[in-house]
Amino acid sequence: MNRFESGLFLYNGNKKEEAGQNLQQVLPVLAKAISSLHVIQTTSLEELHETCKEYASEVDVIIILGGDGTIHECINAIAGLEKRPAVAVLPGGTCNDFSRMLGMPQNMRQAAEAIVNGQTRAVDIGQSDSRYFLNFWGIGLVTETSINIDKEQKRRLGVLSYFLSALRTINQADSFGYRIKADGEEIEGEAVLIVVLNGKYIGTQEIPVWTITPQDGKLDVLIVKNSSLAMFRELMMMNQEDVDTEALTELSHLQVSQAEIEVKGQEERQIDMDGEIVDNVPASIRVLPAHVNMIFNL
Repeated sequence: MNRFESGLFLYNGNKKEEAGQNLQQVLPVLAKAISSLHVIQTTSLEELHETCKEYASEVDVIIILGGDGTIHECINAIAGLEKRPAVAVLPGGTCNDFSRMLGMPQNMRQAAEAIVNGQTRAVDIGQSDSRYFLNFWGIGLVTETSINIDKEQKRRLGVLSYFLSALRTINQADSFGYRIKADGEEIEGEAVLIVVLNGKYIGTQEIPVWTITPQDGKLDVLIVKNSSLAMFRELMMMNQEDVDTEALTELSHLQVSQAEIEVKGQEERQIDMDGEIVDNVPASIRVLPAHVNMIFNL
């Protein structure tokens, strides 16, 4: 069982009725493992960022009840600090890809119990110029899918809205020229998607690439040349340890510790980090090994 002297519990105060029900389920469970627990509601990502930063040196653990965008903001608040508390995640969003990466149940009370009984482990994070990502960095299809999500549809349909957006985006996908310099090597070509992976889930779906783990000191770069049926077949093959990546025609895969990624010509491509549209390429990316402690479900 985890034991912490002090902790910070953060939740979104905009959904008051839902938040009240969640707090009733999780706070009595978490109180068993944390001697002094500060409970704070926030109403914006900016407020959450500042609160994480303010309390980081005073608490042993930060527990976030929220979605992937909320967790992304917390990681960006503490990643550059000298003292970084452990981070635990309760699934309070639409996809909850971070909590899935940690093996957390998607039931709120069960997730709280998993935090109390889980194990704290150091995980890698990625850094893209001045920002950080825990799950993925991407350009192309993944960014366009995020942009194409209908907010009202997301509110009504939840996870299904991501699939509908992906289907719309695949039909409109345009390729772009790219150049990647990674660990002393250089590759270039045409792609519809480049994604740099630290976690295995995007939009609740597990990426079938067996090498992806947030604990190996590497980032997995997946380059999708076009959105064809052959690409999907090759992607499913990537879950086999003996796959010959040199024989792939629709995909390219490499593991890197650092990379420079740029798009050829004058075309601009927006960057999606953990589901948040944050910047444009070019970008300088590197892995920060074992940089943040997070609580995994055993």
